[in-house]
Amino acid sequence: MINSSDQRPSARAGALAEDLRSLVGKLKRRLREQAGPEDLTPSQVSILLRLEKDGPATVSSLARSEKMRPQSMSTAVAALLAAGLVSGAPDPDDGRQTILSLTKACREWIRVGRAARQDWLSRTISARLSSREQDELAAAVSLLKRLVDD
Repeated sequence: MINSSDQRPSARAGALAEDLRSLVGKLKRRLREQAGPEDLTPSQVSILLRLEKDGPATVSSLARSEKMRPQSMSTAVAALLAAGLVSGAPDPDDGRQTILSLTKACREWIRVGRAARQDWLSRTISARLSSREQDELAAAVSLLKRLVDD
């Protein structure tokens, strides 16, 4: 049996976790700035990324995946439909349902945004970090992957 006190993080691990969380948040904000202004909520962005990753889906399946109430999902999806970022088609198996997909415009918007963020980050790494520091960053990225990989 494992003693619960053995599972408590050390003070150093706690400080590292706090610094890392703060840094990741700042990096996310800086990357968002590079893609230009966005009028989408975090939930809407999450929905678009879910549709990109998993493919077409119904409102109810998106709500389950995103752990949202169906009513909240419907509101978020309505804004995405109005913005022309998603389109809907009747579900061939259940005419009461609508299958949502990313539009061509949305796929291009995602591609351009990612390219802008990638370009900024690549230029910033090249400009601010020496070759040795870039090697250290590569090692740190490898460690970070270990933290999040299942």
